[in-house]
Amino acid sequence: MDNTRFVDLLATGSRALGVSLGADVGPLLQRLMAELLKWNAKVNLTAITAPEEVLEKHFLDSLAVLPEVTGAASLLDLGAGAGFPGLPLKIALPALGVTLVDTVGKKVAFIKAASASLGLQGVRGLHARAEGTPEVEGIPRAELLIARAFMDLPDWLALAPAYVEPGGRVVAMLGKAQTDAELEARAAERQLRVVSARAYRLPFSGAERQVAVFAKQ
Repeated sequence: MDNTRFVDLLATGSRALGVSLGADVGPLLQRLMAELLKWNAKVNLTAITAPEEVLEKHFLDSLAVLPEVTGAASLLDLGAGAGFPGLPLKIALPALGVTLVDTVGKKVAFIKAASASLGLQGVRGLHARAEGTPEVEGIPRAELLIARAFMDLPDWLALAPAYVEPGGRVVAMLGKAQTDAELEARAAERQLRVVSARAYRLPFSGAERQVAVFAKQ
């Protein structure tokens, strides 16, 4: 994909999602894509390899939750895979401190290498398994905890609160939207409350998505 097409698709997609990006975001995302595809040719990081799909299903899908993340000082991305949504959110919000955790060493190695290559400050990649005991696992708590299709929502809401600072929030990036009643029932099971829920579609494929935010009661 040439630079002009990348810039055009990023602008069109972000407009459709209602998010505003700084002028330096596009060039950094282009470099991130180049790193991802270069690594992926040797190490299996993602099944999504067509540049247009990487842009939509990794980058724009990550950036779609900017309204829910903006204003936080620290973000913990559990089950980060090759760095999504954490890396695009860090690129869009340079002051955000981001920790990305995955159980697959090669994916964490990519996160570290890509962050260094892009000159991102305040990014930490951790090779660890989140099982509910952050102190034992060496995983820091954060103001905002996020995951994208990491596990089913009930399991996620059971695990997540242990990793959130007092007063912090849990963000779940979901596929097909759940009703308000379903979200509230799931939250109540874990002594959580629903702060917000928003359904959207990816701008080119039309794939359904939902982002739900939870807080401790």
